[in-house]
Amino acid sequence: MQRLWTGVAAGCVALVAFAARAESPLERGTYLMHSIVACGNCHTPKGPNGELPGMELAGGFKVTDEAFVAVVPNITPDPETGIGKWTDAQIITAIREGKRPDGSIIGPPMPIGMYKNMSDSDVKAIVAYLRQVKPVKNAVGKSEYKIPLPPSYGPPVTSVAEVPRNDKLRHGAYLAGPLGHCMECHTKLVNGVPDLEHRAGAGGNKFEGPFGISISRNITPDQTHGIGKWTLAEFKTALGSGVRPNGEQLKPPMGFGYYKNISDEDFEAIWTYLGSLKPLDGP
Repeated sequence: MQRLWTGVAAGCVALVAFAARAESPLERGTYLMHSIVACGNCHTPKGPNGELPGMELAGGFKVTDEAFVAVVPNITPDPETGIGKWTDAQIITAIREGKRPDGSIIGPPMPIGMYKNMSDSDVKAIVAYLRQVKPVKNAVGKSEYKIPLPPSYGPPVTSVAEVPRNDKLRHGAYLAGPLGHCMECHTKLVNGVPDLEHRAGAGGNKFEGPFGISISRNITPDQTHGIGKWTLAEFKTALGSGVRPNGEQLKPPMGFGYYKNISDEDFEAIWTYLGSLKPLDGP
């Protein structure tokens, strides 16, 4: 009987593992877009009461920085004002290489330096999600840059393997980097590029919008300036609801409406990664 139950248990584990592997691209893309990747946090127009109904990913939001005023594009499948005429390969190239079909370069704050390490399966899952979004006709203006954009962000991306989800540290770095680009916002920009070598996670970037002015906070394990005294539960509450351990309300552009959908497994992986960062002071 013991052998029988052992066999049944092993079979159940195998079925669960198979179910995870069998996740469809659209299912994976839906999870990513509604949680850690949160493209809508920038690409969906906002009003005083949050995201505008019927305008998912229609663009138009302005991101103001010392080096640029970036107008977020329409990434719905509308053929005239969105990306409806782009092929899957062209969308993937735009995401991971920062190059549009016409050859022009996408500038900051699009985190191409991080997106280039997005796995093949995840970037295809995001494309699957984008394909089924409602097309919205919404022409937006052009971004203005005071800094020269690079001719490219490096050589073409060929193939990027998946990061094992059972390796919490590596998976957390992948979630906070190539997928969630947490380190892009929470690392001080120098000429539009995050100073990951010296100030990774130390915060200090200014964001202006309908919410006023926000300064990205320090998310290193520093005990005084960072989140070194937080618990995992407090971290989940802060990301999911925008409430710090001291009761203070965080502001946009943190995507609380998206991050509340991050799985417990992914939260734990991100927490593990942030705990591995060098503690830094400021801002």
